Amino acid sequence: MIHPILYSFRRCPYAIRARLALAYSGIEYEHREILLKNRPDELIELSPKGTVPVLQLTDGTVIDESIDVMKWALFQNDRDNWYIDKIDEQNSFIERNDGEFKKRLDEYKYYVRFQDGTYSDYQKAVGEILATYDLILANSNFLCGEKIRLVDMALLPFIRQCAHVDLDWFNDHFPFLSKWMEEFKTSDLFLSIMKKYDVWESQTDGVIVNWNSTQS
Repeated sequence: MIHPILYSFRRCPYAIRARLALAYSGIEYEHREILLKNRPDELIELSPKGTVPVLQLTDGTVIDESIDVMKWALFQNDRDNWYIDKIDEQNSFIERNDGEFKKRLDEYKYYVRFQDGTYSDYQKAVGEILATYDLILANSNFLCGEKIRLVDMALLPFIRQCAHVDLDWFNDHFPFLSKWMEEFKTSDLFLSIMKKYDVWESQTDGVIVNWNSTQS
């Protein structure tokens, strides 16, 4: 049986969000774990930018943007209706996350590379956006209302990465966001997609992942 092939890196937030969507949708695929410092030729041939995730479908179509992988997966099976309403609102959150928030996160996490500001400057800047999320979650269970939607899973890996730069600061300043994050981090869905895989070797088969069996 031919499966879609996913090139992934366990800790990459973009790859995490893709795996979350594939797991949620119960899509069986071939997992190829790579090292970003040693990208395989097969990955570069499919997507010259060399980033993960890259999903190659069985018809040869290549999807190399994480949010597009998520939306493709939900198009196959969106059993809990993550992406059928509040579409514009969800997309707005995701666009800000992938643009402005990711930029501030990089400056905060890798502050030694950015000489135009200090660690405190970058922490304050990223905190301004986190505070808007915390305020939302003070009044609702999720980012777009009272049910889980695509936006929660799309933002979770980035907020998680940000939180772990200084977890004490994060927990102290954003209690509602912290609670939201911890509930997702300890969920069966999240734990299932953070399984460790051996690094894939070129010219070999990857690991077939069957989410239906892992979550049963």
